[in-house]
Amino acid sequence: MLSLNSTTAVKTQRPERIIQFGEGNFLRAFVDWIVWKMDLHTDFNASVVIVQPITQGMAERLEAQNCLYHVNLQGLTDGQPVNSLELIDCVSRTVNPYADHASYLALATQPDIRFVISNTTEAGIAFDPECHLDDTPPASYPAKLTQLLYHRFRAFGGDLAKGLIIMPCELIFQNGHHLMDCIRKYIKLWQDELGADYEPFLQWFEQACFVCTTLVDRIVPGFPRKDIESIQQKVGYADQMVVQAESFHLWVIETAPNLPLEKLAREFPADKAGLHVVFTHEESPYHERKVTLLNGPHTVLSPIAFLAGLNIVRDACQHEVIGPFIHRVMYEELLPTLNLPEDELRHFADDVMERFCNPFVDHQLTSIMLNSFPKFQTRDLPGLKTYLERKGSLPKGIVLGLAAICVYYRGGQRADGTFIQPNDDPRIMQLLTDLWQTEDPQCVAEGVLAAQELIWHEHGDLNAIPGLTNLLAQDIQSILDYGMMTTVENIF
Repeated sequence: MLSLNSTTAVKTQRPERIIQFGEGNFLRAFVDWIVWKMDLHTDFNASVVIVQPITQGMAERLEAQNCLYHVNLQGLTDGQPVNSLELIDCVSRTVNPYADHASYLALATQPDIRFVISNTTEAGIAFDPECHLDDTPPASYPAKLTQLLYHRFRAFGGDLAKGLIIMPCELIFQNGHHLMDCIRKYIKLWQDELGADYEPFLQWFEQACFVCTTLVDRIVPGFPRKDIESIQQKVGYADQMVVQAESFHLWVIETAPNLPLEKLAREFPADKAGLHVVFTHEESPYHERKVTLLNGPHTVLSPIAFLAGLNIVRDACQHEVIGPFIHRVMYEELLPTLNLPEDELRHFADDVMERFCNPFVDHQLTSIMLNSFPKFQTRDLPGLKTYLERKGSLPKGIVLGLAAICVYYRGGQRADGTFIQPNDDPRIMQLLTDLWQTEDPQCVAEGVLAAQELIWHEHGDLNAIPGLTNLLAQDIQSILDYGMMTTVENIF
């Protein structure tokens, strides 16, 4: 079997136009795959330079293959199974700023560089006041980026045409706004170090650079350990950097205030490559849609399906009783609480249901139920309140999901003997332990709904929601008396 490198496989040479902070599975299976598609189907003509954002990373392993690797997409598209293998050749090289800081700063002097993309984990966009302009490199990602921007400002004499379009992919709401705030804080913090450049650099950043907010969506399991031998046989290469991902993808990019939407779409023509990339002035409705219609059903279906004796998301969606319940929660309870056009919401919901039924991924229900109460608070409670406001009644499926969480956190064993092992904030676990010692569903319901500071935060004491306490207590009692499957059948 051949080694994978630029001597054994074709690697197209393209101008380096993108700096990417992060070399992990997600970026390589999502962003770099998208760039590769754009190179194939449009005149984008760009390659990616990867910057290793922390001291330990995979830059050396990528370089060993001349940054070539395969993406294995698996899933359903329009009801048909997809299991593709594609060789990604758009990554030109890697730079490790911890081992070669000079090469990192040299990126700032390359005239063709136009984009900065990152995924440095949710904790990556953070302000660390201990970082300095002359660090080699600074510890935090925003500090590294600010340092790079300053060197670009200096290299091109403040030329407004040499600003950068910055698109963070970290999984935090309004990631671009947070990153913009951090960069401004570093410029302010480094005012003395910048000296006479302080005001000109700040103005150049504000006028020439564009920090976008984005929402990314693709499940990326990563390296396919159980399938790697068969994949290597299929491609004919000993590829050690294969990335497995679902076939679905979505990238919502909210343009910066000073960057016209048409200009952003023209410079980064992902939509012209047939990709599911949305350019918008407002990312928040799409964020709300994803949280409500993807994460929301997950949080509700998982404890219900698990207590009904199921273990995998796909099996739950295809079950003759639990499947229709999930469909009802998705289309009749959560979807009507959103404000985007209904046909667009239904299309997204259809995609989600297709993703839930992915025949290649055994998504364990128990993996979703980690920290279920905080998840319900952010993903399902807003929909419950909006549904009540718009319909004048409580959404029975969402309330049953909360009841199932309460029973799941009781612990013990499932009917088939499987141990129930909830995992959450120790204080939440203790609260449920104390409440369940009463063996009174009404007491459990009241106690959970009253946990304002611990669970519900700004939503307050949920016992104040008309009818919720009694309905929740009734559902808990039904699950205890009749089991989950019968409870679902009786309610729906």
